[in-house]
Amino acid sequence: MEVKVRTALISVSDKTGIVGFARGLADLGVKIISTGGTARQLQQAKIPVIEVETITGLADTLDGRVKTLHPKIHAGILALRDKPSHMHALQDLQAEQIDLVCVNLYPFEQTTARPECTLAEAIEDIDIGGPALIRAAAKNFRFVTVVTRPDQYPKVLDAIQQTGGVPEQVRAELAREAFALTSCYDTVIARYLNLKAGVELPEQLTIPLRRQMLLRYGENPHQSGGFYTLTFARETSISKGRFICNDVKLSFNNLLDANAAFELVKEFDEPAAAIVKHLNPCGCGVDEDIKMAYRKAYEGDVVSAFGGIIAVNRPVDPELGRWIMESYSRFGKVL
Repeated sequence: MEVKVRTALISVSDKTGIVGFARGLADLGVKIISTGGTARQLQQAKIPVIEVETITGLADTLDGRVKTLHPKIHAGILALRDKPSHMHALQDLQAEQIDLVCVNLYPFEQTTARPECTLAEAIEDIDIGGPALIRAAAKNFRFVTVVTRPDQYPKVLDAIQQTGGVPEQVRAELAREAFALTSCYDTVIARYLNLKAGVELPEQLTIPLRRQMLLRYGENPHQSGGFYTLTFARETSISKGRFICNDVKLSFNNLLDANAAFELVKEFDEPAAAIVKHLNPCGCGVDEDIKMAYRKAYEGDVVSAFGGIIAVNRPVDPELGRWIMESYSRFGKVL
């Protein structure tokens, strides 16, 4: 079912791309309701904005803690457009339908990652109104589009440009992503508070994971696979690295071997190199010179090393790079 987007509520912490998105909506005739810093930024960009207090009749209070938590806002989002009693309730409230909600959340994870962050600062960065708006819009995705990330802006704008609304399939997809976002957000907060309280084994435990990449296949070629990372991981691991791949994607087993090799060389303070294939160490070497450490690792089993994963705990300079390439071009022979 196609739903025309006539009114949008925009309130974002991450303002990346928001001016362009709002301008695109305004150019398409969409009325924009906004709050606080978002409203000021859009007004500075000469984009017509209705501030939320104009709708609610109340200025934000409690130092901005309460802005959008109001029946006129949530009724406008949650009303079922095909249910007459809901439409009559909107009329009684003198509220209007809100067809699109663009919200992202206070950066709790980034705030608490700062070593100097205090508990009081962390508490202030727990978003309340944002998750409430997102969940309301996501629940009513049959009629409302929920937008939570800047990379979603082009898709939504393009759909509205084409038909004046967003297809239900896209609204459902955005709703699924929205619930995943709020779930992850709450999990990060709960984990932080548990750590602060010294609770190692909470009664309920959820693990927030983010997909970093799709894999060529899972443990076996007929299986699908993805690489997910912990949002709050502090230990240095392969998930902290940058993957540079050609047209061939990594597989599940590639990552297992890379992790095993990386964890092995992490054990050494001195220069070290390791080669792992199918979770079996083909060789490991240490030396004052990282190139010699690699040579020792390679010559531990020059046959099995072919096609394996190499890990070193020092930067790879051009000379070491040449050694690695030569060892593979001379398969089965010592350097």
